[in-house]
Amino acid sequence: MKISPTALAFALLAARSTPTRAFSNAAATANFLARSTIASSSSCPTSSTSTARAMSTVEAATTSNPLLESSDLPKFTKIEPSQLTPAMTSVLEKLEADFVAMESSMSELEGKELAYDDVLPVVEKMQHPLGYAWGIASHLNGVKNGDELRAAYEENQPKIVQASMKFSQSKPLYDALVKVQKSWEGETKEDDFVMKQKKRAVENSLRGMTLGGVGLEEGSPEQIRFKEIKMRFAELSTAFSNNVLDATKAFGLEVTDPKSVEGVPESAKAMWAQAHQQHLIKEAGGDEDKKKEIEGAEVDPNAGPWRLTLDGPSYIAAMQHIPNRVVRKEIYMGYLTRASEFTAEKLEKKDGEEEKKGPGKNNVPIINEMLKLRKEMSGLLGFKNYAEMSLASKMAPDVDSVTKLSELILEKSLPAAEKELAAATDLAREVGGEEYSAANLPKLMPWDTSFWVERLKEKTFDLKEEELRPYFALDAVLEGMFGLIERIFGIEVRAANGKVEVWHADVQFFELYDKESGKHVASFYLDPYSRPADKRGGAWMADCLGKSEALNIDIPVAYLTCNGSPPVGDKPSLMTFREVETLFHETGHGLQHMLTKATVGDVAGINGVEWDAVELPSQFMENWCYDKPTVYGFAKHYETGEALPEEMFEKLKQQKTFGAGMMSCRQLLFGMMDMELHGNYDPDGDETIFDVQRRMSKEYTPYANPVDEDRFLCGFSHIFAGGYSAGYYSYKWAEVMSADAFGAFEEAGLDNEDGVREVGRKFRDTVLSLGGGVDPMSVFKQFRGREPSPEALLRHNGLA
Repeated sequence: MKISPTALAFALLAARSTPTRAFSNAAATANFLARSTIASSSSCPTSSTSTARAMSTVEAATTSNPLLESSDLPKFTKIEPSQLTPAMTSVLEKLEADFVAMESSMSELEGKELAYDDVLPVVEKMQHPLGYAWGIASHLNGVKNGDELRAAYEENQPKIVQASMKFSQSKPLYDALVKVQKSWEGETKEDDFVMKQKKRAVENSLRGMTLGGVGLEEGSPEQIRFKEIKMRFAELSTAFSNNVLDATKAFGLEVTDPKSVEGVPESAKAMWAQAHQQHLIKEAGGDEDKKKEIEGAEVDPNAGPWRLTLDGPSYIAAMQHIPNRVVRKEIYMGYLTRASEFTAEKLEKKDGEEEKKGPGKNNVPIINEMLKLRKEMSGLLGFKNYAEMSLASKMAPDVDSVTKLSELILEKSLPAAEKELAAATDLAREVGGEEYSAANLPKLMPWDTSFWVERLKEKTFDLKEEELRPYFALDAVLEGMFGLIERIFGIEVRAANGKVEVWHADVQFFELYDKESGKHVASFYLDPYSRPADKRGGAWMADCLGKSEALNIDIPVAYLTCNGSPPVGDKPSLMTFREVETLFHETGHGLQHMLTKATVGDVAGINGVEWDAVELPSQFMENWCYDKPTVYGFAKHYETGEALPEEMFEKLKQQKTFGAGMMSCRQLLFGMMDMELHGNYDPDGDETIFDVQRRMSKEYTPYANPVDEDRFLCGFSHIFAGGYSAGYYSYKWAEVMSADAFGAFEEAGLDNEDGVREVGRKFRDTVLSLGGGVDPMSVFKQFRGREPSPEALLRHNGLA
């Protein structure tokens, strides 16, 4: 998924059966201004006198505020929500002074020559303190959310948006960049990589500023309205994200009847029993004696009670394994109605009257307003609709190209999906009893599908997911994944826990070293487990520090965040195979950020990479979860150390394409529904957003139309609280490239270590190294020698 302005978004299980993995969490303005508007950070020639007062304010605050110590990794144990507003006040005060001086200086240089180093590197330095502090706040808002931090975040977000707009709409800055770009015209020698980076950074910045409204006349009604829309967007997207989190946290279903969990995997029952105990502890409030009594009580996974929640591990386990249709339906409807009119009133009453002053807890009006504003904003910039505006900065040339790719894949996927559902339905009729007879149930309901597809998979392959989990302990999976990274990329990953401060005891820290030179090249934090109380759902990668010559940052640092199964009792985290894939996916994003050779901050790592190409390395990494040397590098029983039986591995490989038709159709639906909402849909017309959902479902998933109460869109954070608006198709677009890229390893022979190593180094030297410094099609052609073909994707999914 994507990242803060170079990567936002988040969700819940990417590319699988629910919204999905993303690139970075909901901090739409996290790395603040932009690698999407202007480069990355900021400052320009300023006089010492013009900023002296601002400098003294920041220096004084720095002594006591860790958010202002931007020269090192965050001091998480010292950061408090109360520090955010003072930090923002100090940084914004200096930024404003620097910005005024920059514009004045650039205006004075009119008619004179300007070099690249006089513009973007200066801007990058100027913006860095704010990007650093706000990036930390955005990260903590996703992984350690609380009332105090949320309030401080919402208080300061409008100020950040205002600061961003000043840069994106600065005519002197735009003119300076145009001047720099024109100075390169007529050059005949071939560009080296450094010059390519600079040209891409300037090109991206000019395009970002154009999309940011720089062409609107200063003080005009159009510019004023554009700014109002951008400010409102920030408020609405944050409210949307908070509403989803709050509705997810508020739901809990207590199950006491053992028959309702009959046949459910032991790990799921243990998770739910532990969740029930934790809920009782929370309900005890300040009664310490009561808490101790509850904590001391033995938790029996087989006796219950069990508390089922809507966080990823719990929800998926319930939908796949709970035999009781009534319970499944309640969980399903709870998930599908989050943050809608069905949950809003209860949450608003809980929060009190003051909360109602904001956008409210119902995401339906928020979505409607966002769609209207996006349409209006794109019109102000001269686009037909928001979809056209979105594609102006992506690989896909137009909506028609996206539609054609979707239709090509749908042609192969839909027949397969219908067969898959028919087989699951036949099994339900055969062994499910009278309630699944055709007379009582003409077709499986949405809360039945996952359950019976899972039963069909177990029957087809004689393998249950629970049988695999003991072989996928987190520490072992990490060890095996790091072994793969060393084998194909020549990078050693070393644990470095204790070297840095972290925001939670679960968080681990790692350092990457180049095997050949021994040089420390990057680091990353890993936050692996679900924490429903204060952590947003989904999985994402975000940048902590990006590589930048201007900022003298040579060691990029990433955040990798998952919501995997936590340890239960004395058992370590035993992952589902899907969680293993998710970890590999997010690590792929991280590798592109960390192994970049680009030194221009605005195009280093994932910065500057077109949104529909950024999923290439992440989806590429998932393929290795079916590679035998890779799997046997981690698939060991957590108690005995015994390797995964060969028979189980072969069945695991065979399962790869199981359900691929329905999975593909679902992703195509999400992508094209997103495009329709931001393209042809008229938010002022008679058709509702849910009418659009039903209409698109008839085309892409006609075998599974949504129920009347379906409010999936109210939780579709990718497109309403992240960076995937009119861009969710990017998963399929990039999957074409990622499958084709892995095809290069298949052609070399996956059992040919020398061949795999050679292709791996080439992948590192192109896809992972060049970042946004070279356009993605050129990068792919450097690696593959040609443009991407969808053949590998269809073959990998068993749809060729």
